[in-house]
Amino acid sequence: MKKFLAAICAVLALTTTAGAVEVAAPSALLMEKETGAILYAKDEHAKLEPASVTKVMTILLTMEAVDSGVLSYDTMVTASAHACSMGGSQIWLKENEQMTVDEMLKAVCVVSANDCAVALGEAISGSEEAFVERMNQRAKELGMNDTTFQNATGLPAAGHVTSAHDIAIMSRELILNHPDIRQYTTIWMDSLRGGASQLVNTNKLVRFYEGATGLKTGSTDSALYCLSGTAERDGMELIAVIMKDATSAQRFADAQTLLNYGFSTYALKHVAPETPLSPVPVTLGTQATVQPVLGDGGTLLLEKAKAGDLQQTVTLSAGVKAPVALGDQLGMLTVSSGEEVVAEIPLLAGEEVPRITYGQMLLRLLRLALLSD
Repeated sequence: MKKFLAAICAVLALTTTAGAVEVAAPSALLMEKETGAILYAKDEHAKLEPASVTKVMTILLTMEAVDSGVLSYDTMVTASAHACSMGGSQIWLKENEQMTVDEMLKAVCVVSANDCAVALGEAISGSEEAFVERMNQRAKELGMNDTTFQNATGLPAAGHVTSAHDIAIMSRELILNHPDIRQYTTIWMDSLRGGASQLVNTNKLVRFYEGATGLKTGSTDSALYCLSGTAERDGMELIAVIMKDATSAQRFADAQTLLNYGFSTYALKHVAPETPLSPVPVTLGTQATVQPVLGDGGTLLLEKAKAGDLQQTVTLSAGVKAPVALGDQLGMLTVSSGEEVVAEIPLLAGEEVPRITYGQMLLRLLRLALLSD
């Protein structure tokens, strides 16, 4: 719980309110991928129509199905009459036409194909209705409390809403745990059906923004222009979410404004103890010491001005009493920039040490007595 609260405080400390950087969109958010830190937020919990940015969840569930073995990239998916009836952005699937999961994922990621999105959902869950249930269940699991999905595509439907905050959450889940999605989201131009169907990415960042990695555009008459735009530079990947911009050009301009702000202001630093951590003595344990480890991997998101010359201080307990549980806090690694503390990373027990039993204690005493003889 302490670690969780510390992470929340770090996120709150980094968050930039609207005004420090300006975007035209009424709702927007900038998030760093590794830490999940929110770097900019503007009315981020407003419940708005996401249009085809919905498909981030459709893509996420497809990638999870591939990872779990439910599907493979080579699985053939047969287009149903329902999938072919979607309209909007599509590749004009014909009923009973077959394509691989690989081809359909490409069509969804590059040209936002509604027909392929529904076909993939049906392949995973049996019907679009069942797939939408899974979409909403996954949203709850991820803590997307502003979200209700009504379909797999983002086509207009009463009550189909999400928020910039929730889009960032599902976008992070996708790019953090399924990096292979880049093989689709970074495509600028490609083709299907042996070259007969040409694909050009709806996400102009892929062509024109340095380091762009994706992710998904969306637009309808009511949702206006939306985007979850991702980019990576110097080992840091950012997620810029734009909702309800007035024009397509403005959503890309707003996303670039946020991404430029993030890359110019923040840096990821990976810290580790400069010297090996000493074992902590354990009283009445089945072993005499317990080895501490760094609690959260040591990844810090810092303002660039504070990320240069960092100093470390290690504080460890003089000793602990058994039982020691895996993950019990044993100390703290304090990271400072000049006089300012920029991070306090818990040092945790890297193993469990049970309390010694009376029988084990007796055997230990007998061994000591024999050794003393």
